[in-house]
Amino acid sequence: MVSPRQIRAARALLGWSQQELADKAIVSLNALARLESGKVDSRLSTMQAIEAALARAGVEFLPAGQRGEGVRLLDPQA
Repeated sequence: MVSPRQIRAARALLGWSQQELADKAIVSLNALARLESGKVDSRLSTMQAIEAALARAGVEFLPAGQRGEGVRLLDPQA
């Protein structure tokens, strides 16, 4: 599962606002803002929708490990 920091980083790579991501993931802006703040555990379906929207835009999530978690943009033209 991706972390709130990874979601914020992915949005930054894409240059998307919270509203843009919420629209593309078809989730509420309020749910996304709460998720990114780390103040609430979101529904699995919300997390999956957000992760899928970012993946469609070319974001790859790097799992936490010895070198830490991260994100990268696979297609800079996205």
